[in-house]
Amino acid sequence: MQLQLSQKERMLLEDQKKHEQICIEKYTNYANQTQCPQLKQIFNNNAQIERNHLNSINQLLSGKLPQMNQQQNQGSAQNTGTQSTSGNMGNTQQFNGTTKDSDMCTDMLMTEKYVSGAYDTAIFEFSNPQVRDVLNHIQKEEQKHGEAIFKYMQSKGMYNVQ
Repeated sequence: MQLQLSQKERMLLEDQKKHEQICIEKYTNYANQTQCPQLKQIFNNNAQIERNHLNSINQLLSGKLPQMNQQQNQGSAQNTGTQSTSGNMGNTQQFNGTTKDSDMCTDMLMTEKYVSGAYDTAIFEFSNPQVRDVLNHIQKEEQKHGEAIFKYMQSKGMYNVQ
C-alpha cells in the first residue's frame, strides 16, 4: 500500500528526519568523547536506535509503512542501560566523571525532551492511524532514551530530583 501524505505531514516528517540525523550525530560524537564505558554504551545504543528511527522516517517519506518490531521496542530499555543503572536509584553518590560527561548528558536529555515533544505534536497531525502508530512507537523509544540518560545522571549525582 502506497501512503498518501499531505504537504503538512511530509513537512513534519522532514523535520523529524532532521531531528533523527542530529541525534545520531550527537550520540556518535559523544560516545567517542566520553571515557565512561557505561555512558559510551548508552550513547552508542541510543545512536543505533536513532538510525532505526531515521530508516522508518525515510520509509514513510517514500510512501511505505515500516514494520515495527515489538521485540525491538521491548529490548530497547535493556540496550540503553536503563536496567543496569536502576539499582543505583536513591543513591546520591558524588559525581566521579567529568564535567564534560555531565554537559553531554544534559545536552542529550534536553534534546530527547525536545524530540519527544516534536513527535507528540506530529502524531496528532497525521490522519493515517498506522502512521500514527509508527510515530508513537518512535516517541516511546525517544522517551526510553531520555530515561536511560536521566537514570545514568541520577546514579552519578549529576541530576538530583528535589
